[in-house]
Amino acid sequence: MSKRGYHHGNLKQALIDAALTLIETKGPTGFTLSEASKTAGVTPAAVYRHFDGREDLIAEAARQGYGMFADLMEFAYQSGHPSAMAAFTATGRAYLAFLQKYPEHYIAMFESSISVNRTLGLAAASKRANDVLGKAVANLSEHIHVEKRPPTSLFSAHIWAMSHGVVELFTRNLPGRAFPFSPEDLLETGIRIYLRGLGLIDADD
Repeated sequence: MSKRGYHHGNLKQALIDAALTLIETKGPTGFTLSEASKTAGVTPAAVYRHFDGREDLIAEAARQGYGMFADLMEFAYQSGHPSAMAAFTATGRAYLAFLQKYPEHYIAMFESSISVNRTLGLAAASKRANDVLGKAVANLSEHIHVEKRPPTSLFSAHIWAMSHGVVELFTRNLPGRAFPFSPEDLLETGIRIYLRGLGLIDADD
């Protein structure tokens, strides 16, 4: 993310952009508010016009990230219609696509230890992202025999955990380790095995 600095009265966003730059290069706990203000091109005192501390600044970056995350997953979901399977698959792929496009937001959202309940705005944005996946899962669940159908929340949690695990283990935290499969292949094959177990795809697929 490029340094934009403070201009035209956009102080709050300039500070968020500065924080995102520092989050990507130093990690969510590797910078101070003074560094954020310097990167934004303002005085340290200016930070407190909008944020009580570093955690509040990161929380706002995470809130924006969840909003973009929800938008990306919603777009993917809609692009898969009218097939419930296609919509579900596209939504899962959007998870990896988000990390690749917005790594600094991903870190703020998932690796900063900031609770999604820190602010009402952050909680609402996080819920909206979860709801998109839940909607894709609910539509797909209609094709599972009622006796084998898991609760939508459990189904959604399994897919979320699988997606997040692939990202963290094979995209974020294994520098220098060679692996013969791409994160996309790992996620897609894992989800297919899961769906096969639910009878949503044939054993030969």
